[in-house]
Parts: sequence; structure tokens; C-alpha cells
Amino acid sequence: MTSKGSDKLNQVFDDESISTRWRGLYKAGGIVAIILLILTVAQMVVFLASPPPSTVEGFFTLFQTNWLRGLLSLDLIYIIINALLILLYLVLYIVLKRTNEFAITVALILGLVGIAAYFSSNTSFQMLSLSNHFTTAATDAQRSVYLGAGEALLATYSGTAFDVYYILNAITLLIFSIVMLKSDIFSRAMAYLGIAAGLLMLIPSTAGTVGIYFSLVSLIPWIVFLILFTRRVLWLDSHLT
Repeated sequence: MTSKGSDKLNQVFDDESISTRWRGLYKAGGIVAIILLILTVAQMVVFLASPPPSTVEGFFTLFQTNWLRGLLSLDLIYIIINALLILLYLVLYIVLKRTNEFAITVALILGLVGIAAYFSSNTSFQMLSLSNHFTTAATDAQRSVYLGAGEALLATYSGTAFDVYYILNAITLLIFSIVMLKSDIFSRAMAYLGIAAGLLMLIPSTAGTVGIYFSLVSLIPWIVFLILFTRRVLWLDSHLT
């Protein structure tokens, strides 16, 4: 790192907001990033190896055959990923707020709102419950009711709340990454990878075949971003006094 970069890094460490009390946060951020990396790869493998059913009845059958596969097909892993993203965003906020506090605060707020929207969109456990009711239904009329309820849940699962989550988190990643370009804490390579992932995420995975393609491709720069993030925050943790 250049002398200028070292001076900026020392300024960050000297700042009241970056002190030994954040040591645990940086270490946790590194661990979270590793877990996110593993879960992201796992979600990609699950999707490619076992694509989700295209009908409600297909989901009900899958849940009764293997309830865990059913939950995974409705993004159980993403529930965990989004919970962990909260801590990742917090670490980025703490490290980068000195560079541009307004932009980083906006990014954090948008990211948290997006994550909240995702939780409201995920209907995996509701679908599991409906599948149980559908299987034990005594009449065709009752089964039709449960199928209709399942259609409504699938519409929610891929509806407005999910798109809001997707777009807001893309914008969040873009803001974080653009601010990184003005900071010597993270590398420019990491910043450009974040920008690439954020741009690809501007097209939601719900946008048909194109959306699925963009969502899968966006995982490539995102995975490398997580690797570089892990290395950097663990280095920051080791250099705090």
C-alpha cells in the first residue's frame, strides 16, 4: 500500500468510530462473509441440480416427497443469506462511513428495507403447511381451495416485494462499491467487482429467462467480492490495537 494509502488507513484507525470495540464486529464480518460464500455456492448448486417445480401441485408433491428439498426450492437458503447480509452491511457502513457518510447511510437504509421486503415475500413455510393440508384434504373442492391458496403464495413469492428486495439490494451494493473507489481501505478490484454484481442485479431474477441468466452471472463477481471482503476485514481486525 502506498504512503498515502497508509495515512488514510491510519486515519480510519484513529477515528473514534473505528477502535478496538469494533474488533469483534470485523471478525464476525469475516466469518459471515465466509458463510455467505458457502451458502451462495450451495444455493446455485441446488438451483442447477434440482430446478424448482413450475406448478403449485408440483411443489405440493415435492414437499410431501422431501420437505427439505421443497423448502430449498423456495429459497430457504436465501432466508439465512439475507439475515447474514445485515451484519455484512453493518461492517461496510462502519468502515466506509468516514469516506462518504451520507451515501453509506442511504445504502444501509436501502439494504435493510430490501431485506425486510424479502422476508415478507418468502412463502416457503406457508407452502409446506398448505401441502400438508392438500394431501389430507377429503374432497376435490377442498383440494381446489388449497391449490388456489398455493397460487396466491407463489404470486407473492415472485411478486412486488421480491422485486423491491432485488433492486434495492442491487442499488445498495452499487453505492457501497462506488464509495469504495474513493477509499483506500478496500481495493479497486473489489469495488469494480461489486459494481459489476450490482449492475447485473438490476434485472430481477423474476424477469423470465433473461432475469435468471443475469442472476446466475451476477453470482460470479459477487463470490469474488466476498472472498476479497473476507481477507480485508480479517486483516483490519488483526491490525486494530
